[in-house]
Amino acid sequence: MVALEVAMAMSRARRAELQRRARETRLDCQRRAAPAEQIAQEILTAVPELRPLEAYRLAYGWSRPTALEALAALYRVAGVPEPPTTPAMLCRWEHGTATPSPEYAAALCRLYRVTPERLGLRPDLPATSACGHCIRRQPEITVSEQGDTEGDPMRRRTLLAAVGLSIPIQLIQKVDDVLAVPLEPEAPTDQAEITQRLQVARRQYDTSALSALVAGLPALLTAARDMAERSGTPGGWALLASCYDLATDTMNKVGRPATARLTADRAVLYADRSEDPVAMGASARALGMVLRTEGRHQTAAAVIQRAIDRLDAAGLRTPTQASTYMRLVCASAYTASWAGDRASALDQVRDAHRAADRLARVAGRPGAGRAFVRLYEVDIHYALKDTGAALRVGRGLHPGMFPTPERRGRLHTDMARVWWQAGQPEDTAAALLTAHKEAPAEVRDRPSIRAIADDLAAHHPRVPGVRQLTAAVRA
Repeated sequence: MVALEVAMAMSRARRAELQRRARETRLDCQRRAAPAEQIAQEILTAVPELRPLEAYRLAYGWSRPTALEALAALYRVAGVPEPPTTPAMLCRWEHGTATPSPEYAAALCRLYRVTPERLGLRPDLPATSACGHCIRRQPEITVSEQGDTEGDPMRRRTLLAAVGLSIPIQLIQKVDDVLAVPLEPEAPTDQAEITQRLQVARRQYDTSALSALVAGLPALLTAARDMAERSGTPGGWALLASCYDLATDTMNKVGRPATARLTADRAVLYADRSEDPVAMGASARALGMVLRTEGRHQTAAAVIQRAIDRLDAAGLRTPTQASTYMRLVCASAYTASWAGDRASALDQVRDAHRAADRLARVAGRPGAGRAFVRLYEVDIHYALKDTGAALRVGRGLHPGMFPTPERRGRLHTDMARVWWQAGQPEDTAAALLTAHKEAPAEVRDRPSIRAIADDLAAHHPRVPGVRQLTAAVRA
């Protein structure tokens, strides 16, 4: 009996060590803004002793009770009675000592948005579970022309809402659809009208009104494409590229890297047609951002550097040219930091500060761009794991330096990441609460930031501020 108890204790100790390694892998992936499926695969590579079902749960940063709560929510929003589940049941499924029934297995596939094979489950599962998700043909919910989820009684309420993200999947799928099959424009428009509509969309981005922004993207992209093709002018192509740049920034923010890659490629194509160095620079920055999140740092650096050289050759005589140049240099430094090239990253930070000084002179606005560069500097030190340096730079920033709710929210979420890296859950929670007050979507709808909030709830529920944060992001 004593020997058995010792063996069980050692088994628990070993299990804790595996989970610690999985958590370190997840946090590293989140710093790179990797999607959940990629995180799960990297956990399985780093900790091969784990089974896929457990790896996917750990990729989301969920405890077993949290995962079961999300699972039950799928049934509740579908209007289906919740089946009985316990953490012990999930533990047995994850460790392979028991097999979930086809109904439970289908629901787990829906929860993690993957096929049975990805979770290590039998491939011969039924096509749907009681909560309505098709798991065989399409890992994510598809949408009909009427906007209802096909085969899904949830209709307007969706998986993303069930597990915490607030942007309905129907809206995101419509962006995917318009990229695959362009719509016919409702009526011809001109550059002035597209410019006005783009300004409205940018205000939605700046105020973190992400659901409204995503809802309007298909119509905006359709109208802008029609305008550019009819006009065939450099200004029309540049304006269309700007619309795709905004779509890229938005899709990247809400954790849709595949969609962001498509929109970034379109932006570069149309910017090249315009032959406008500013448009080409803005689209190169967006593409470089997507390439960096894919881990393709060298290619991202080459794309950004080419745009920097092109703008430099243009003379940087206008505020728009100088501002785009500054943003590109910041993006280049950030890319170098994630590639682990410390010397290049820090050299380019200094270049970025000089670019901000140039912008201030060209624009006639002292200090223009300075806060933008310093916030990037926080992120660069974070990526280099220079936590102390990131905190020193961040303490010199305050919300009044940033003109929009999105930027102010981003200040606080970036500082939350640094506090989390420093192992300070109370400061992390405080920063996220402040970010949520400034721009709720920055916490609720950015997967990497939402994961930190969920991790706080799972592992530090008694830390001051965590309960309020959890209530805020789950409201």
